[in-house]
Amino acid sequence: MSDEAAAFLRARRRPIEMVIFDCDGVLIDSEGLCNRVCAALLTEQGWPMTGQECHDRFIGLSFPAMQPMIEAELGRSLGAGWVDQVVAAVTAAMTREVEAMPGARAALDAVTGLGLPWRIASNSSHTEMHAKFTRVGWSDLVAGRTHSGIEVAAPKPAPDVFLAAAAAERIDPLACLVIEDSVAGATAARAARMDCLGLVPHGDDSGLRAVGAVPFRAMGDLGWVLAGARPSSQPNTSPHTSPC
Repeated sequence: MSDEAAAFLRARRRPIEMVIFDCDGVLIDSEGLCNRVCAALLTEQGWPMTGQECHDRFIGLSFPAMQPMIEAELGRSLGAGWVDQVVAAVTAAMTREVEAMPGARAALDAVTGLGLPWRIASNSSHTEMHAKFTRVGWSDLVAGRTHSGIEVAAPKPAPDVFLAAAAAERIDPLACLVIEDSVAGATAARAARMDCLGLVPHGDDSGLRAVGAVPFRAMGDLGWVLAGARPSSQPNTSPHTSPC
């Protein structure tokens, strides 16, 4: 599967100038923990739910986007403070338990080694991301590189947060590559006119393929996938012009 991703990148007409990573499920192994916390809160509200059911219904969506869906199911309002309550509960859990995705730090180092700028675009709030990256010891590494879907006009599956990341580096969206694991995220990437590799460590890749993502198997593969797509005749120059 990762060979397919490498072949896809080699076939690009335009060199990649920037990589944009999703956070949850790509860099940070937080989705299971987040789903467990959210499911417990929804069960308390009267909608019994397991962590897996929470994942299946809401993967890739922000908490503000989830709220009207939950209210429609419950038939009542959750109140203006519900998102803040969930963020606080999830952040506390992340501070205690979350870990990095296998191979994620190596992937970031590989992208840096190729001379490419990279940023993180997530539907998580900056508060949540700070807790996650502090927990895994990456606060300094990601400082100034994070973008939250909560702080743009519309979160994923809208393209806004990816476009904000590209604008921050002054790079054309068409020259960006997104690394995602959710259909909502891949949909946002394609809406931003960015190619997308979809991380599928196990299971079915049909959902990501259906929205235009090219699957790959492991974050630890990303370095050689990108390096294999770099034209060997071109030197590694500045971060804004280096092909891969």
